[in-house]
Amino acid sequence: MRKTEISDRGLVRLLPATYHKPPALRGLVDTDDELEILAQIEGMTSGRLQAEGGRNPHIDPRELAWQRRRRDLHIYGDSHVNAAFTYTRTGGNRFNSEDRGAWYCAWDVMVSVSEVAWHRTRELGYTGCFEDSARYVELLADFIGVFDDMTDEPHHPALGANPDVGYPEGQSLAQHLRREGSRGLIYPSVRAPAHGGNCLVCFEPRAIQNVRPGASWDLTWDGTPDYSIIAVA
Repeated sequence: MRKTEISDRGLVRLLPATYHKPPALRGLVDTDDELEILAQIEGMTSGRLQAEGGRNPHIDPRELAWQRRRRDLHIYGDSHVNAAFTYTRTGGNRFNSEDRGAWYCAWDVMVSVSEVAWHRTRELGYTGCFEDSARYVELLADFIGVFDDMTDEPHHPALGANPDVGYPEGQSLAQHLRREGSRGLIYPSVRAPAHGGNCLVCFEPRAIQNVRPGASWDLTWDGTPDYSIIAVA
């Protein structure tokens, strides 16, 4: 597999607006000591905090984007980065197992929209009701370095459209690349396969730089699998 060096700003990850919010605990306490007590209580059920405390066997806390719990309150994006690696979907995603997450993003926001909308539409299909609305917030990040690149392999088994086929292949490939020291993989979007519709999956939290919020988007399903999208002012 070829390798590509990039130095690109503003790659887009879309996060449900529900999860894009300031630390809820800050407004409940008056002092840092009280905040630490509440953080310990939260950590009993938080996958991210458990990983930060060294209680996730699949992630070394030294990999994560933080040094002390209280830094989450000052550096935007640290908690979002850590959450991407510590909260996973059952069965995993295309290039990560359910044991360890990854940071998925794209150069074009419409590619990111196509990716998240496909998954949301699939979930609605399971319910049999395509009536829904969801707001997503852009998380922009910068990447500098050498990444594995499979954009010239559009027919690779890991890019299969059916998750039952493509995901096991992709997870096996990602595991191999990580063992070889890969920081991440550039690949053609499966849900937005137009020319130039490329994605990046980052395997290493510290490779994700300068995370900041971008625009918001409302996606609406009105009775069919087709959806509309509106930029939120």
